[in-house]
Amino acid sequence: MVDGHTIQAPPYVEGHELLKNRSVLITAAAGVGIGFAAARRAIEEGCRSIMISDIHERRLNEAADKLRELAGDVPVFAQLCNVTSEDEVQALVDAAEEQLGGIDILINNAGMGGFKRVVEMSDAEWNLVLDVTLNGTMRMTRAVLKKMMPRRSGAIVNNASVLGWRAQKGQSHYAAAKAAVMAFTRCSAVEAAEHGIRINAVSPSIAMHEFLKKAAGPGELEALAAQEAFGRAAEVWEVANVMMFLASDYAGYMVGEIVSVSSQRA
Repeated sequence: MVDGHTIQAPPYVEGHELLKNRSVLITAAAGVGIGFAAARRAIEEGCRSIMISDIHERRLNEAADKLRELAGDVPVFAQLCNVTSEDEVQALVDAAEEQLGGIDILINNAGMGGFKRVVEMSDAEWNLVLDVTLNGTMRMTRAVLKKMMPRRSGAIVNNASVLGWRAQKGQSHYAAAKAAVMAFTRCSAVEAAEHGIRINAVSPSIAMHEFLKKAAGPGELEALAAQEAFGRAAEVWEVANVMMFLASDYAGYMVGEIVSVSSQRA
């Protein structure tokens, strides 16, 4: 925010073929959040084929249909997957390997949050957030690395959060999971680098979309957005842009980095 005024988002950035001839697999890509924005950006950046997954069947099919309208000749595949299930993760990765002709890029976008104070939180609530957000990222990475390693190439982009660095009431489960995603990114990245594979992560602060608005309390998102330097939340495609950079050859020497997509000092 400059002199009390909100700085509007810049114009939508056109594609520059950053992912030309690459295949892409994205988790949690249904709906209107960062995952769908990343799928759209991957198509606009010239990917040769793409598969999206999600746990919500109707929203997944709707998202795939929207992407096919944008994609032209680019094949768009969709498959249900609950990242808390090892069997479903294996089925997704096997299907993507076959239908995409090999997975070049994985974007781990699946995550789960919610507001709950520690003293009110049950073991089940804590465990579910960590299972989706952290364990799901690990399961997907483990399965895809086994496919990428024989080819000695590939890129994985994880979705973390500035809450992995920063404190916020009611977010201990989500913040713990995202901090662990950051640590997992760094450690798995140095292992993967031995096989020519890059793993990095984005760390957004707040990216506004309709589902987030429905999940937040009255005035909560507005208060958080007002703290940003631009006086606004990020557009989901602004986060997706950084994902595209990390997945591309422009980030070819980046290993285990956590890139803050935030106008706050994280």
